[in-house]
Amino acid sequence: MFNRNKPYNDLPHLPPLVEVESKNILKKAIAANKALARMSMCCKQLPNEAILYNTLFLKEAKDSSEIENIVTTNDELYQALSSDRKISDPNTREVLHYMDRNCKHYQGK
Repeated sequence: MFNRNKPYNDLPHLPPLVEVESKNILKKAIAANKALARMSMCCKQLPNEAILYNTLFLKEAKDSSEIENIVTTNDELYQALSSDRKISDPNTREVLHYMDRNCKHYQGK
């Protein structure tokens, strides 16, 4: 039975005894860095690279909001972004607020 007043003492001590930075992990980190650099160069060739980035941020906001049982569809989100009318669906509005709060520093705002 969980007791909030009793610490969970079976957690391993830090730092871990195993080597965290293995050759395999470092190779994957280098490959990921190269892939991100390639994507960045490709995005620079787009007429408006913010469209791609905003799409990714919107997907991240939607997926993160689903964890909190705030569910909407891609169609509702894109319609809300492309329309000047007031957003009536509270879930769609919350996902867009999440995106505004958490992705502004990436959008150059």
